Amino acid sequence: MKDILNLDNQVCFPIYSLAKEMVNHYRPFLDELNITYPQYLVLLVLWEEKEQTVGQLGEKLFLDTGTLTPLLKRMEQKGIIMRTRSEKDERVVNLKLTEHGIGLKTKALEIPGKLMKSMNVSEQELIALKTIINKILNK
Repeated sequence: MKDILNLDNQVCFPIYSLAKEMVNHYRPFLDELNITYPQYLVLLVLWEEKEQTVGQLGEKLFLDTGTLTPLLKRMEQKGIIMRTRSEKDERVVNLKLTEHGIGLKTKALEIPGKLMKSMNVSEQELIALKTIINKILNK
């Protein structure tokens, strides 16, 4: 009988290892843009949505404001985003891309292809993996 508590028998460990490996594969491509992986995630949302509040962004990325605030401050210092307080409610901080932030999208378009090549997987394999992950996450 196999021991269900052996590390090799766990589903969670390869997923954890894969998450770390994915970020490592992204790193050289993101270094070219002078951004980190969490900053890339912020950009993905803002490229799609144009404007967001910190709260909306946190909900989409599953990050709390304590994690987001320093990340967003660094992005603002790099000239990637602008943060402004809402005129209706000063507790709400609005986020918007700068021209530099918008321009990074053109350079980032190459990342998915480079990533697949660096991981030696096909688009179909990644789609299958994403489908299973989304099923587990109930998406």
